[in-house]
Amino acid sequence: MRNAIKDLFEGVSSLHVWPALGWQEVKQRYRRSTLGPFWLTLSMGILLAGMGPLYGKLFNQDVGSYFLYLTVGFIAWQALSLMLSEGCTVFIASEGFIKSVRLPFTIHVMRFTWKNIIVMFHNMIVAVVVIAFFQPPLGFGLLLVPIAILFYILNGLWLATILGLLCARFRDIPQIVGSVVQIFFFLTPVIWKPGMLGRHAWTVDLNPFYHFIEIFRAPLIGEPTNLRSWGVVLAITLAGFAVMLPLFARFRQRIAYWL
Repeated sequence: MRNAIKDLFEGVSSLHVWPALGWQEVKQRYRRSTLGPFWLTLSMGILLAGMGPLYGKLFNQDVGSYFLYLTVGFIAWQALSLMLSEGCTVFIASEGFIKSVRLPFTIHVMRFTWKNIIVMFHNMIVAVVVIAFFQPPLGFGLLLVPIAILFYILNGLWLATILGLLCARFRDIPQIVGSVVQIFFFLTPVIWKPGMLGRHAWTVDLNPFYHFIEIFRAPLIGEPTNLRSWGVVLAITLAGFAVMLPLFARFRQRIAYWL
């Protein structure tokens, strides 16, 4: 446990390593393209421009408020889904580094988490444009948005560590996680609203993805803060680290052998 905590501390505090690696990975993906990483913003904008009016009409919603709801919710969902799907390969994709350079394993987790936050910031440009156009009644709730992003980072840290360990040992898990993420996209109020369920709207509270999306979406679309969602997110964060630390301490030294 002492070595695991040391690894965690050294990895998170290596601010000269993982931010550069994460940004380099994003740039490498769009190397020699004109827009570079801003292709993320453009592709997200085109996708939402097609989905917003279509689903707004299908669900008989006011297109303006629904478009804002969909935009912010979809950006939050993509951040969460990337944490799950790419978290499975955090150690597998870093096999070359792990076998050739002695670095804290947490650096690779932080690199992955930072890369996904960069992607999220690029996508948030679309949200800023939509918010500026429709002008929802924003207030002091905007101060909660950075805290929501911090919770995303913290949960990405323990999620990637646990999934990275499991997937390095059992290579079938990434396919299972991918299927589960696809299912939960339709079960989570991203393109639909909880009120559409009528008397069954209470069931969305059983979905942890809903609470993570809600703490980010509600302040940006001018809706009241759901204290229950903040409580659920805090509980999940604490429980996640409580599971991650002993698991990481037990199997940290086996990661290189599993790869």
